[in-house]
Amino acid sequence: MPNPIKDIKKEIGKLRGEINFHNYRYYVLDSPVVSDAEYDKLMRGLIELEAKYPKLVTPDSPTQRVGAKPLEEFGTITHTLPMLSLNNAFSAEEAKEFDDRVKRLLSPHHALSHKGRGEEDIEYVVEPKIDGLAIELVYEDGVFAAGSTRGDGYTGEDVTQNLKTIKSIPMKFLKGNKMPTPSRLEVRGEVFLPLKAFEKINKEREKTGEPLFANPRNAAAGSLRQLDPKITASRPLDIFCYGVGAVEGIKFKTHREMLQALKSFGLKVNPLVKSCNGIDEAMDYHREMEEKRDNLPYEVDGIVIKVNGIELQEGLGVLTRSPRWALAYKFKPREEMTRIKEIIVGVGRTGALTPVAIMEPVKVGGVTIEKATLHNQDEVDRKDVRVGDTVVIQRAGDVIPEVVLVIKEKRPPGTNPFKIPDKCPLCGSNVEKVGAIHYCTGGLSCPAQVKETIKHFVSKRAMDIEGLGDKHIEQFVDDGIINDVADLYYIKKYDLLKLERWADKSADNLIDAIEKSKMPTLSRLIYALGIRQVGEHMAHVLAEEFRTLEAIMEADKERLLAVHDIGPETAESIFDFFQEPHNIKVIEKLKKAGVVFPQMEMVAGKLSGKTFLFTGALESFSRDEAKELVERYGGKVAAGISKGVDYVVVGAEPGSKYDEAKKKRLKIITEEEFKKMVH
Repeated sequence: MPNPIKDIKKEIGKLRGEINFHNYRYYVLDSPVVSDAEYDKLMRGLIELEAKYPKLVTPDSPTQRVGAKPLEEFGTITHTLPMLSLNNAFSAEEAKEFDDRVKRLLSPHHALSHKGRGEEDIEYVVEPKIDGLAIELVYEDGVFAAGSTRGDGYTGEDVTQNLKTIKSIPMKFLKGNKMPTPSRLEVRGEVFLPLKAFEKINKEREKTGEPLFANPRNAAAGSLRQLDPKITASRPLDIFCYGVGAVEGIKFKTHREMLQALKSFGLKVNPLVKSCNGIDEAMDYHREMEEKRDNLPYEVDGIVIKVNGIELQEGLGVLTRSPRWALAYKFKPREEMTRIKEIIVGVGRTGALTPVAIMEPVKVGGVTIEKATLHNQDEVDRKDVRVGDTVVIQRAGDVIPEVVLVIKEKRPPGTNPFKIPDKCPLCGSNVEKVGAIHYCTGGLSCPAQVKETIKHFVSKRAMDIEGLGDKHIEQFVDDGIINDVADLYYIKKYDLLKLERWADKSADNLIDAIEKSKMPTLSRLIYALGIRQVGEHMAHVLAEEFRTLEAIMEADKERLLAVHDIGPETAESIFDFFQEPHNIKVIEKLKKAGVVFPQMEMVAGKLSGKTFLFTGALESFSRDEAKELVERYGGKVAAGISKGVDYVVVGAEPGSKYDEAKKKRLKIITEEEFKKMVH
């Protein structure tokens, strides 16, 4: 007799194998063999099957990369073998001393592979030294079991759930490799953030007013040490594996053989790894990599030189904190000395004020540098940077240079400590400090912020002005048509027709869309204002609590802090926003233009205590609109099927959630029935 469960298991296993293979091709080899659409189809198929048969879900499934709840704190993992740091060399002489020391220490054992000649060149394996975060991956019978940071070398933080989010880390060894699967394999590697991703993250953090990461290493470390794995998953971390700790069930003769085995298991190994016959070849490799470092997609600060023979490594042994058989040969630091001529304050798109040092031009890593970030006032104070100071600056990749050190012995007399001004240098609004960052409070009218403020204001989840894209906003601001969000409602048709690429129909459509946006819900209006720390959820909380925008504007900090979900920083941000005269002026302009400032209806009890789940395409609402309706009337919207769901609203072509709801005998209603409940 046919066994349906057995068949399902087989199908799930097949899908997992295909997905793991394609993950390897895409994230490890950078050579995909299927389209994104084909890959998505495979993943959707697996998700649907696992949803129908939750008992068949296993920890190594590709669907389980991001599914863990946020942690309260990290646990610890003790390394079976210590994760040692490397001794450093900063010159060719020191690299040769390392080679001489290896030969001297190996002389009794040299016959193992070098014909008894102590002068014979040692075979080394070399690779770029990635500037990231050292981690250990533990595989049991080919399945990823745990992962940790290096920590103090003996005990590290348990970051298993976060490591699962890194697509280049396989949850299970590849099938079809010729190597025997070890019962336990502890893999060492370096987690890093590619330079392009680093720049993108810093741009996003600038938009949200968060402090910028100083360098890719800090960004990688900060990303991997998030208590919420979903935050880690949102950042495209990568890894290169370079060694092993404890191994059971397999033996390696050479370091190179071990790296080949890791590759065959599906682990990512740096393709620039090279074998060298002697230290001279290793130093040639060092010169080659130093020339290439600025063209690599990740940050490197040197090369690593390792004795290839495993028996030779064992013969050499280790010191207290480092192996005798390996060396980090560092590149020359991209640092130079120059003098600060001026310190200016830049205003970012979120209103963040950043002190920037204007310096006498100097070449660093082949690039002429004339300015360097000072990050924030706390950093300026810590380093005591002043106009006239002679400083050491450094450059990492394509990142804006920063001041590393002040040479106080060369400080001229009469210098004064630098302080960020109390008023925005662009619009004159008050400046407030939140955490380590100073912000301009004139958000709705500050020239530095106006474009981003308008883009946010018109977005779908805010005022939802259709047909007004980023390029249009750039055009309107650059041509002086609008200077703040309120000016949108004063645009006339003839204003548009004067601009390039605007005709009668496109102008009419935009005017109509702007007019339609004058009737927002209260939560959308609050969100649209772009108050720092106030996202969609907080906007809804404020609308529910205060019922009118005027009531929020009149609330003091104590009143705001009394609201559930509002912490000190958020309360401070909301209060300061409505204390700024520029913002009040823009709000008054919005009112005069006819934008309705609605009152939140006291209807929250209508769906109070009820949880809804939507599946299939709705005709009358978007998913966001349906969610907004439910929340407006006091209900909640679930993401998946559970016993807590009171109503499953079914639209056209419902998915697997519909089938699951029927099996669980949940209350299923049509879109029309839902409309009757809310209207």
